[in-house]
Amino acid sequence: MITQPLAFVDLETTGASATKDRITEIGIVLVDADGIREWSQLVHPQMRIPLFIEQMTGISNDMVEHAPVFAEIAAEVSALLQNRLFIAHNARFDYSFLKNEFKRLGIDFKPAVLCTVKLSRTLYPQYRHHNLDSLIERHQLKAKERHRALADAQLIYQFWQHLAQSFSEAILQQTLQQLLKRSSLPSQIDPLLIHDLPETAGVYLFYGENDLPLYIGKSVNIKQRVLSHFAADHSSHKEMSLSQQTKRIDWLETSGELGALLTEAKLIKERMPVHNQRLRRKSALCAWRLEQHQEHLRPELTWADELDFGAQDNLYGLYHSQRDAIKALRGLAEQHQLCLSVLNIEKTSKGRPCFAYQLKKCRGACCGKEPALTHAARLLIAMSKLKLNSWPYPGAIAIREGEELHVLDHWCYLGTAKTDAELQTILESGRPAFDRDTYQLLSKALKKYPVIDLLKN
Repeated sequence: MITQPLAFVDLETTGASATKDRITEIGIVLVDADGIREWSQLVHPQMRIPLFIEQMTGISNDMVEHAPVFAEIAAEVSALLQNRLFIAHNARFDYSFLKNEFKRLGIDFKPAVLCTVKLSRTLYPQYRHHNLDSLIERHQLKAKERHRALADAQLIYQFWQHLAQSFSEAILQQTLQQLLKRSSLPSQIDPLLIHDLPETAGVYLFYGENDLPLYIGKSVNIKQRVLSHFAADHSSHKEMSLSQQTKRIDWLETSGELGALLTEAKLIKERMPVHNQRLRRKSALCAWRLEQHQEHLRPELTWADELDFGAQDNLYGLYHSQRDAIKALRGLAEQHQLCLSVLNIEKTSKGRPCFAYQLKKCRGACCGKEPALTHAARLLIAMSKLKLNSWPYPGAIAIREGEELHVLDHWCYLGTAKTDAELQTILESGRPAFDRDTYQLLSKALKKYPVIDLLKN
């Protein structure tokens, strides 16, 4: 199927976290023009092997007590894998563990990687399961034992041989080229970053020259969303520009979609990335407040630094400028035949009809043809869809998402806590300025998530 030297790799570990857990055994099947050879080694993980891992793998703490630590075999492992295609089942797991072990030693580990789970899914899309046990049963692979590194590496090689007998050379070559094709990540980004990107909810950050923030986004699947930016760079000027400028990619995982949305809005306003125009911080925020002026009800513009927007009950619309607010009010007046003179948008002499009345776009509140009370009632109806919700709680609340608590107060996002200490620190840090994007986000979130009243709890 492929002419370059191959390394079929499997690891046993103390757990599932590549940053916290360690390797207990390495098994490698090497295939090249000279034939096939095998290599395996128990590794002292420098930590206790949990009982359930012992029971699953059969590798006990006693077995690894006198085994070498990874640093003692790192040079040999590196030499074995050098210039070979790294093939593993759920390759991200094995690659991540080895990458972190080499990283601890200051060694940059960057093999070409092929995942046989993805290979199986591509070639056998009719099947739901593609774990190693499913492959053993489906393709009658011969398992000497399970959950030992060399035995599982041998099974992966058996699956490789099975594919060579089951598919034409053309199909296999096309499939391998598709899977091995370096991701559409920008050329200046390490292509193996694709194996580190998590497939969980969170926020991702693109940085340019001098670590300048370029773009901040969110997704329920960080990896999928990040790659989609660069997969479309050939057809979108914006994505092409972003692709050319991006020098570094970072991310923050969250417990779910709400945490990603809140974190994205917060980070964009803090870091002001070049390509995020919609959510960037604006200098001011204003809203209409309905006030009685003599016989007429009239909107008056008020600013966020004058009132507590989260607590007020008589505010309508949210705008970033006086111009935007007046434009919106004019549109509302035209739609509902409200009087621009009564609304104080246009000036007319007292008792005289406004220009819109002459065009039959006003019902005459300006000149006594429409009672002031009727105009006020129509104004309230017209403005009702713009009404801001006042904060429905006496103080701060929390929304639980997974293991995290998102702390909110008067439509402001205070932060996310995982412990009581973090929660206390957030509550003592004060409330940030009222923000339109966060308000709109939380207005929807409060209808979807159960709320914890922190004053009562």
